[in-house]
Amino acid sequence: MGRPTRVRVRVPGSTANLGPGFDSLGMALALHDEIEVEAFPTPGLFVDVSGQGCRHVPRDERHLVMRAMRLAFETFGESPAGLRLRCVNAVPHSRGLGSSAAAAVAGVVAAAVLAGRDPELERDVLLQLSAGMEGHADNAAASLLGGFVVAWESQGAARRFHAEKLEVHPDVHPVACVPDAESSTKTTRGLLPEQVPLADAAFTGSRCALAVLAMTRRPDLLLAATEDRLHQPYRRPAYPASLRLVEDLRAHGVPAAVSGAGPTVLALTAGGTLPDAVGTEGFAVRPLPVDTTGVQVEVL
Repeated sequence: MGRPTRVRVRVPGSTANLGPGFDSLGMALALHDEIEVEAFPTPGLFVDVSGQGCRHVPRDERHLVMRAMRLAFETFGESPAGLRLRCVNAVPHSRGLGSSAAAAVAGVVAAAVLAGRDPELERDVLLQLSAGMEGHADNAAASLLGGFVVAWESQGAARRFHAEKLEVHPDVHPVACVPDAESSTKTTRGLLPEQVPLADAAFTGSRCALAVLAMTRRPDLLLAATEDRLHQPYRRPAYPASLRLVEDLRAHGVPAAVSGAGPTVLALTAGGTLPDAVGTEGFAVRPLPVDTTGVQVEVL
């Protein structure tokens, strides 16, 4: 059999940080983008996009999925003459739900299949490529692997990304509160200081360790485990309404944090609903179960 010429990839969005786990904790959510890619022998590029962000994304080589595919083709030593890409987006853009990581993962996985590679066997390469495009591995690893992930990087002769998948406790039911307003990751990262007080770093480090235990075995500890002093307080000017909602939820006993770079708020509920007393005006409230599978591939 020859190499596949058409592939469909379904990839989940994700949430990152979960409060204290800045650039290190992530979780895949049941909100999926889908792409179909066809390779053909004559030169040409056709890009069609529908759904979230369709009015604003480029329809050429600048499209993030295309950039990821080109990077992977270069890595695998393959490059089809022509490509047709169709994207159906469900993950909101610029909301802190991992849309760029999902696009990067979808692109590198599709390219791997079209290059005749097994994505399962190339999982480490795919993580390096997709996380490298992001600059950190929390969202990319969650979209690639599914479930709850602990991600880190090592600095040696070359920068390398790593991730381990853990099972989320069944009593954890994520709810996303998604505002209409967008937020730029570049802008919100620019609000972060180069240095933080040692007491705040120690506090957040303890909460990050606790978060791993709480997410997997002790959800009763999630309220304490999602506390953060490392990044959220500094980002308040970018989305004050999101931080007010986080504080309101927490005051009512609901573990909550800003999702990724924001402005979406993630609540880790026990039953999939929010207290009636919490005001969510300006936010679309969406229960989003944990996606335990990660990226899925179908050869057409």
